[in-house]
Amino acid sequence: MYHELYIDVFFLENLMMDSLLLLAVNRILKCGSSPLRLFLSGALGSLMTCIVIVIPFPGVLKLIFFHVVINSLMIFVGLKAASVSLFAKAFVMLYAVSIMLGGIMLMFRPYIRFVSLFYASAFISYFLLIKLWKFTAHLFRRQSDIVRVTLYTGSGEKTMNALWDTGNMLRDFVTDDPVNIIEPDFLPEVTDSPESERGFHMIPYQCVSGEQIMKVFRIEKMCVHGVEDRWIHNPLLGIGEASLSDSREYEMILNPGIFSQ
Repeated sequence: MYHELYIDVFFLENLMMDSLLLLAVNRILKCGSSPLRLFLSGALGSLMTCIVIVIPFPGVLKLIFFHVVINSLMIFVGLKAASVSLFAKAFVMLYAVSIMLGGIMLMFRPYIRFVSLFYASAFISYFLLIKLWKFTAHLFRRQSDIVRVTLYTGSGEKTMNALWDTGNMLRDFVTDDPVNIIEPDFLPEVTDSPESERGFHMIPYQCVSGEQIMKVFRIEKMCVHGVEDRWIHNPLLGIGEASLSDSREYEMILNPGIFSQ
């Protein structure tokens, strides 16, 4: 029993798949390689694969070429992996991406009748993979940005979830202190009357609907819990006009400027 292999078709298919895999790893690891460099690296990997298939190497040697030598060369050439750590990440990611891409392409397998459809399914699978990766990374990043915070006020202590938001640059125009925003529904847990709290005043701020006015006041201190607890004395709290999180993931938005005071 033998199989007839069209080496030109095999080369083009490997060129496309290797290039797509390198493109995906480059996007995920942010290596900064140009598409042309990745394409040339994919062509090199495809050429070497064809050479290894044509030359009657022993089976063990072929496995070493396929799974170590060729992949390593594509990573060095295409992704410019100069450091050991980056090379190791890229090597593992290349296999992970190939498994995910292959899994997505399996969904299209019943509909592939022509070679052109195979190419189309590969490109569609690549874009689906990138979208899926971005969505997953966003979920994990969102979870990692939510921390536990304890507020210390005249009425006691209250612990809540807070979003570490690098986009929150709101500052008090009087003192230039960063403003941390709390959920309006959560306000009764902190104070019965914000107007009677220390340092109460109003500040203007810009939002989607236009310029608004926010009530701000100070509390005694707050603790941001993490690997090490970080204390902020006399933090400034602002009262949000609407719910901060529709899913109630957090009740407060931290200003990153609190740690640079």
